[in-house]
Amino acid sequence: MRIIHDLTELTTVPRHTVATIGNFDGVHLGHRAIFRRVVAEARQAQGTATVITFNPHPLKLLAPERAPLLIDTYAERERLIAASRIDLLVCLPFTAALAALPATTFVTEILLRALGLKHLIVGYDYAFGRDRQGDAIFLQDCGERYGFTVEVLPPIKQNQDVYSSTRIRQLLLEGEVEAAASLLGRHFTLEGEVIHGAGRGRKLGFPTANLRTGKELLPKAGVYAVKVQHGAALLNGVVNIGKNPTFGENELSVEVHLLDIQANLYGETLRFYFVQRLRGEVRFAGVPELCAAIQSDIIRARQILSHARVIEYQEDPEQGEN
Repeated sequence: MRIIHDLTELTTVPRHTVATIGNFDGVHLGHRAIFRRVVAEARQAQGTATVITFNPHPLKLLAPERAPLLIDTYAERERLIAASRIDLLVCLPFTAALAALPATTFVTEILLRALGLKHLIVGYDYAFGRDRQGDAIFLQDCGERYGFTVEVLPPIKQNQDVYSSTRIRQLLLEGEVEAAASLLGRHFTLEGEVIHGAGRGRKLGFPTANLRTGKELLPKAGVYAVKVQHGAALLNGVVNIGKNPTFGENELSVEVHLLDIQANLYGETLRFYFVQRLRGEVRFAGVPELCAAIQSDIIRARQILSHARVIEYQEDPEQGEN
């Protein structure tokens, strides 16, 4: 997949562009259904399967108080879109100038002149441009006027629940990582660099690696069974997200205890795949009670992780993993 962040990087207009537009935070199974349609139409026409998105999220500029915590980092979003067999990802900087651009100008200058749009596929509720002028009806009118076709997909559902980034955020903030995974089509991940912590875990007999991450959205405070990617190795672990209330701390931390390995990981990169929440954050009466709870967490995590397998990317439940 080719990724461009500026339309001037295109030296030629792509061939028979079939595109979709959106924020695609989480790249969930609803997004994947749109991507499948884009790829199928592009392959049939021997054209270019294209995703158009924005960085930062438009609300971060237009209404920061309403801007969502993003499910994925931008690097993760690019990786997941690439796994959808898209040919071209156009990630436009969302600036004040772009926000002020009339929807008609966006269509004529960006979609048509720069990208050579032939067929546009959007979700039923998508709208873009100043004052959200660019809704499905507007796009269909533009298609008739300028010579491209528009396909509006109906709500894409799991049972009766519409796939939704908003719903996934809600589930993660409630600690429901298993339910979130069913909508994402993969385990929720958290990636970052191991940094120095207080060193308390080692003194208690449960050494931990503290993670510094650029992720905006963290699951609800508590303890989770996770698979941990370290280089080529996939390890089992128990992650604690919280403020260590037993010790009266106020700063949020993310720390993992690896079950079957002890190593100096400072400066290394780890990726966590959240499999199941074990319990919430608890203020214990003292260290003995805390250690007993940690030991219980480890026993449960071993049972859960012994038969768990990581799902990094999945088109949909029927199609299986990729």
